[in-house]
Amino acid sequence: MLDRRWFLTAAAALAAPAILSSRASAAADYPTKPVRIVVPFTPGGSTDITARLIGNRLQEIWGQSVVIENKGGAGGNIAADMVAHSDADGYTIFISGPGMATNRFLYPSLSYDPVGDFAPVTMLITQPNLMCVPNSSPAKSVKEFIDFCNAHRGKVTFASSGNGTTLHLSGELFKRMAKVELTHIPYRGGAPAINDLIPGRVDVIFDNLPSIISHVRSGSVRGIAVTTKDRVSVLPDMPTIGETVPGFDVVSWFGFFVPAKTPKDIVAKINADTNAALVYPAVKSRFEDLGAVPKGSTQAELAAFLQSETDKWGPVIRDAQIKVEN
Repeated sequence: MLDRRWFLTAAAALAAPAILSSRASAAADYPTKPVRIVVPFTPGGSTDITARLIGNRLQEIWGQSVVIENKGGAGGNIAADMVAHSDADGYTIFISGPGMATNRFLYPSLSYDPVGDFAPVTMLITQPNLMCVPNSSPAKSVKEFIDFCNAHRGKVTFASSGNGTTLHLSGELFKRMAKVELTHIPYRGGAPAINDLIPGRVDVIFDNLPSIISHVRSGSVRGIAVTTKDRVSVLPDMPTIGETVPGFDVVSWFGFFVPAKTPKDIVAKINADTNAALVYPAVKSRFEDLGAVPKGSTQAELAAFLQSETDKWGPVIRDAQIKVEN
């Protein structure tokens, strides 16, 4: 009689190549049906634009429909919860940004774990914010703005598109690092904030570059510095805040994430195809026109970047006592 343990071992050995082959085949064939990219905000914003630009190219690469699903609300938490509890099969992709690092500090509770419930896929783009003042402001540089703050201590205001946004957090970080007093004035979106900046009802804004650059170019407001550590190609003569406040570096960013248990070979294929889409000439040039930098990354690089963003913003949010209700 054949030894039963030998039989089980042999059967397992024979089955292993078949399992591996099946998994490899699944990745090679992926996708075999439409893929959805879940956007945590309403149509028309930077997140939505990014998703559609990349989604259109992925649709061409995959030969399958890529559907953009906008699911706004609660600073991205509604969409994040939905994706975290979706089937982990590669057919639901989440595009997210700073909220993945900051929402755990901003909200009293989350119904998902930003780390444990997601697998990072790839970084997509980064884009700077632009520090702008009204034309009536005496400040024509970061140093002059700091001097203005010190001369009018407790009376200088900064506008944002809402509590907890990158505009808000940029201002809080500037206060912390430049050691100045600024009073935060939150608005319901970037447009009304800019509308009050232009006539000088508020003193400064740290707005997303694609939203504010047309106002700078038209002369409606004065741009004095970008928030990233390096200057940007669309405004090569614009200095960085870090040239005056060493170490200051803020980027708005977007990345792809999938539910945590998505098969690794599927995640690797989404990573490779997305990185290829980011360097496709038409996609790359369009992002650059918008003042964004197509990045791409490995999965590990996105995970490390997310951790660095968490480490950066946690203390800022706690010190400023920023809270947003669920």
